[in-house]
Amino acid sequence: MSLSKAMRRIVIALSALFVALVSVCAFNIWASGFRETWKAREASDAEKAALESILDEEFADERSEKLRPLPYRTTPAKLDVRAGAAVLVDTANGCVLYEKNADRLISPASLTKLFVMYIVFKEVEAGKITMDDIVPLPELSWAVNLPRDASLMHLGQGQTVTLRELMAGLAVASGNDAARAVAYYISGTQDDFVARMNAECRALGLKKTYFVEPSGYDENNITTARELAEFARIYVTHFPQSIEEFHSLKSLDYPLQKNLPSWQKNYGDTLAIHHSNTNPLLGKLDGVDGLKTGFIYESGYNLALTASRNGQRFLSITLQGQGKGTKQGNEGRIHDGTELMEWAFSTFADYEPGKDASLVFPVPSLASKGNDGKFVNLVPAWKNKITVPHLFGSTAKDSADAVKVVVDVPPYLYGGVKLGAQYGSVKYKLGEITLETVPLVADRSLESAGIAGRFFGTLAKGSLEKNR
Repeated sequence: MSLSKAMRRIVIALSALFVALVSVCAFNIWASGFRETWKAREASDAEKAALESILDEEFADERSEKLRPLPYRTTPAKLDVRAGAAVLVDTANGCVLYEKNADRLISPASLTKLFVMYIVFKEVEAGKITMDDIVPLPELSWAVNLPRDASLMHLGQGQTVTLRELMAGLAVASGNDAARAVAYYISGTQDDFVARMNAECRALGLKKTYFVEPSGYDENNITTARELAEFARIYVTHFPQSIEEFHSLKSLDYPLQKNLPSWQKNYGDTLAIHHSNTNPLLGKLDGVDGLKTGFIYESGYNLALTASRNGQRFLSITLQGQGKGTKQGNEGRIHDGTELMEWAFSTFADYEPGKDASLVFPVPSLASKGNDGKFVNLVPAWKNKITVPHLFGSTAKDSADAVKVVVDVPPYLYGGVKLGAQYGSVKYKLGEITLETVPLVADRSLESAGIAGRFFGTLAKGSLEKNR
């Protein structure tokens, strides 16, 4: 049966209307998918690695282990620090909270031994040695062959000693003999070990620190309070076990019977010398668990100090402490260390971004191709803990708990997307004060779509804006 001309027109119109309705429904279903952000694909391992490389270069200061100033304005603290030079940092992020003559060139004295211990930990980590290795004692490491005024662990001929015991001798007794023994064990000669120490300094970006021997006895070893603080933060961050295993030890008895040569075994433990940890604040100031003292006449009384309370750790370096004799020198160390640490814990607390909420923000990506999930994730360029000043509440922690997160994320991205490019930001605020602003960057790259893709992307953009 043939249709009349009028009926054919009606059928064609109805068919066109049906096709249009189906197309609109299909488009709306497709466009609504851009609102299903929970379906966003996680970046691949390759994309993550590429992003890390870009961010390390683009935001080197914020992501490196270099010390940095607080990201907000502060009034310099007026503290009664008597040492000639000092630096105080938040160990969590490397922010400098206080400094005094931080770039003055000064001999580190026995703080040099921290670099020796750092190299040992690196060698252990690399699987080249173990802490239970028996270390041969070259003649130059015997206590009788060192200057009488040197700090000693009291190594001797024929003794059997492990690397672990030598590390305790470095940390507790500040043994110059232990430093020599370790140097020979790691590198074969003291000169080669010193070259290794200086190479490690260059690798860490410490441009003013230089060593001529590993114990700290020589005044020609040189550094600054700032570089020592930077190094000490790296050391305790990379090797946190160093604190519990060595720097927090309150004493060391050496040599015990097990260490003695065969011709002295009958003495038992009676030859053991009791060494108290040279750190005068260990066990005296709340939270102090390291690190190391140093003294030679040319440098005065030095102290690398770290303390932890309620999961928060601060680190201070004081150099050129004054005093006539160890008693007065330690009084100065105690005064300055207490002044710095009590001020730090009462004045600052750390806030950890992302602790209570995700810091991954999926955003629709319109008019792009190769987008298998319709989304790009925006992620923070860095995730350092934030040092929060005590402005509200009864404690610094109250202020940290009052930090608000303000996220600025676009409703969509249009066209191509560049890996690592900034498309938003997250602000951390305490009241009206912005503590830090962190860029939000794309976790992948996408090419811009062709004409048809841009057309439909524009339509989808209108749909997203209508439903905001």
